[in-house]
Amino acid sequence: MHRPKKAAGAALAAVAVVGTLAVSAPPPETAAPGRGLWGAVTIAPGREGIVEASGYEGAALGAGSVLTLTAPEGSEVTGVPFTGSGYRGVVVSGGGAGTYTFAGSAAAVAQAWRGRTFPFVLAVAPDAVPGTRLRGCVLRLTDARGAVQDQGTCEVTVGLPGPTLTRPESGVPLPARPEIAGTAYPGAQVTVRDALENEVCATTATAVGSWSCVPGPALPSGPGRLQATATLNGVSGTSEQIAITVAGAAGRS
Repeated sequence: MHRPKKAAGAALAAVAVVGTLAVSAPPPETAAPGRGLWGAVTIAPGREGIVEASGYEGAALGAGSVLTLTAPEGSEVTGVPFTGSGYRGVVVSGGGAGTYTFAGSAAAVAQAWRGRTFPFVLAVAPDAVPGTRLRGCVLRLTDARGAVQDQGTCEVTVGLPGPTLTRPESGVPLPARPEIAGTAYPGAQVTVRDALENEVCATTATAVGSWSCVPGPALPSGPGRLQATATLNGVSGTSEQIAITVAGAAGRS
């Protein structure tokens, strides 16, 4: 089964981001030159994301042809949200795969699969390790007799949950070097930047997911913004920006 394992411990906030990673072409024995189903997505642990399958350029396939996505290890298909006329989407019991079956009219056969994108919703296990690529994601298009007409791979990369900024509080006048703190994936490198993308401070999240740092140079007085970025194993996530106000010279520490 491909059902994600349950997380051990408290779940951290996470985001899912649709990626644009390149994927390898299907082997020549499974697809004619110029063809190749493909899709890619980056999904944070415990979250869902969408693989957009596309790339078929072969012959027209009639009613009963089927596009199947086999979920990679550590994930499951949870949805097939394409609502185009003439297609029936099904999530296979247990989430190991999802399918779209073409049941449209003869007039629509020519463009049944060519030039179209078909979304599959995947859920990644909460205990998946950020930066890893899940193995076994396969796309396959068969005709009404079940003969494979095209196939390819889909790359599912485990993303990084976005960090949070819990201090300072927005709208509260601050000293020039306030403590900045929040949560992030354990072991992630956290960098705080201002509205001009200047680095304010940096640190590493603890084993329990907390972090804090204090600016080196004093923050300029007046209004500003802060945002945290977390990075681990080649993937990253960002927090929401918070508005701050740094007190004048009399309020500096």
